[in-house]
Amino acid sequence: MSYQYEINENGKIVFPIPDKVKTPWFRSRGDLPETLEYFKGSIYEKLEEVAESQPNGIALDFMGKHITYRHMIDQINLCAKSLRILGIRENDRVTIAMPNCPQAIYMLYAVNLTGAVANMIHPLSAEKEIENYLNMSGSVMVVTLDQFYHKIEAIRKNTKIQNVIIARIKDELTRPIKVGYMLTEGRKIERIPRDAPVFQWPAFMGLGKHCGYEYRVKRQPNDPAVILYSGGTTGTTKGIVLTNLNFNALAEQVIAANPMFRTGDKMLAAMPLFHGFGLGVCIHTMLAKGGRCVLVPRFTPKSYSKLITKYKCNFIAGVPTLYEALLRLPSMKGADLSSLKGVFSGGDSLSIELKKKLDKFLFDHNGKVQVREGYGTTECVTASCLTPPQMYKEGSIGIPFPDTYYKIVEPGTDKELPFGEEGEILLAGPTVMQGYLDMPEETAETIREHADGLSWVYTGDLGTMDEEGFIYFKGRAKRMIVSSGYNIYPAQLENIFDAHEKVQMSCAIGVPDSYRMQKVKMFIMPAAGVTPSEALKDELMDYGRKHIAKYAMPYDIEFRAELPKTLVGKVAYRELEIEELAKQNEKGE
Repeated sequence: MSYQYEINENGKIVFPIPDKVKTPWFRSRGDLPETLEYFKGSIYEKLEEVAESQPNGIALDFMGKHITYRHMIDQINLCAKSLRILGIRENDRVTIAMPNCPQAIYMLYAVNLTGAVANMIHPLSAEKEIENYLNMSGSVMVVTLDQFYHKIEAIRKNTKIQNVIIARIKDELTRPIKVGYMLTEGRKIERIPRDAPVFQWPAFMGLGKHCGYEYRVKRQPNDPAVILYSGGTTGTTKGIVLTNLNFNALAEQVIAANPMFRTGDKMLAAMPLFHGFGLGVCIHTMLAKGGRCVLVPRFTPKSYSKLITKYKCNFIAGVPTLYEALLRLPSMKGADLSSLKGVFSGGDSLSIELKKKLDKFLFDHNGKVQVREGYGTTECVTASCLTPPQMYKEGSIGIPFPDTYYKIVEPGTDKELPFGEEGEILLAGPTVMQGYLDMPEETAETIREHADGLSWVYTGDLGTMDEEGFIYFKGRAKRMIVSSGYNIYPAQLENIFDAHEKVQMSCAIGVPDSYRMQKVKMFIMPAAGVTPSEALKDELMDYGRKHIAKYAMPYDIEFRAELPKTLVGKVAYRELEIEELAKQNEKGE
């Protein structure tokens, strides 16, 4: 399904512009080039190229510690040697269940250097979810933090995992910071047994010093590099296989759309590594272009605001709920935001009113930029469309990146609609995934080749395009809950609760929330002979915590003798949403 490329006289990847694609070339005004040249190599090789040109430049900032490109590359190579000693081979899958910390960065690119594939998952996932991710990917190794060890150990026997690597935040801290950390956060971490069958990070890295094998494996642009996870358009968990070219192309596109970027610019990398934007933009784009990543392993709006000013960040990204929280923080009252060159919003629709408030807030705090909204899907790593720096259109999510095409069609078809008419958003370009992991039918349903010769992603989202190529997001054709930027698929939650012996049927809905945009509520019809009670609610909530990630857990369960049905017998979730909204309105929430 890969976008077909050519190699030009400079040894770079280029994409010919298809003749049959109907595109209003807004870019012809010179605001953005139609096409770019891309690096012909792996994601590791791209970093190596940058490190050779600026070895003493700062690549990573982590809790007061500064890590140069030279040191980062040395650590990646040592890590790759250690992986080779432990038997990692080309195309093996290695699961990384880590927050944003240096060890996670080293491991990501070391896995790539050995020819293996990095399987990126949320470390706060429930045990059964982790087990599912490990088995779906066929991972032979997992790397995580000490505080998550017990979850891995609980499900290890049900997987093909051969080795577990345990890292610690304290191992990457400077001495003064380490003392403070061990007196606070470090004290809360449950001890790992001395005889636990794991490699602690220092011992693991020590293995590499004895590696006499060839550990570098040459990878091609269209070889898989990373697996991310999404509910896709159906709500069923899918592994999304992304290539070296997907990430390297994204880096060039993002920088082309942000001409104000300069080598050494700092980005607050608070969005997580298992998220397309966090990995693709906050980490790889920055490192591939000589930027500086301010790694944030765990953040709150308060710490986020502090880091922006402490490091004088040039680029920040967040979901609308985060920005809304920043507006209300007393600590932001006298903040100087003059260092900002780019403020990006994604993960959910940014309301026109919130954008106006944010733009005023930036102006009042010496900011010379406005919030820019974008759009994308994990099926193309992350953003593939962004509002231009100097041309905002109210309600628009921007224009496509170079070499990326959008079109609006009648939902589910290839019939293109006129400008201004609402339909399904389709996109094509060099960042489109290789496919869903071991799901050829689902891949064929989502990526379809048209007469223009391009393979188009059917996003399941609705929108319009105007005559200048600006895209307008109108809503989701698929059923989904968005909470603090996370996509939550009701069908997944319902499958989990329906599997409980005391549940006859369940329905998950999104309830409006002033901070998270939406929060999850479950409606449950108990099985025959089961009496609703607080004890039953507690039992089901405990059951949910074992199977559902923390961010997707329902805040409440309501029991019903019957659930409303549609004419065709499906649960009428819209009726429950309307009921809940009416309750909130009565309470004045």
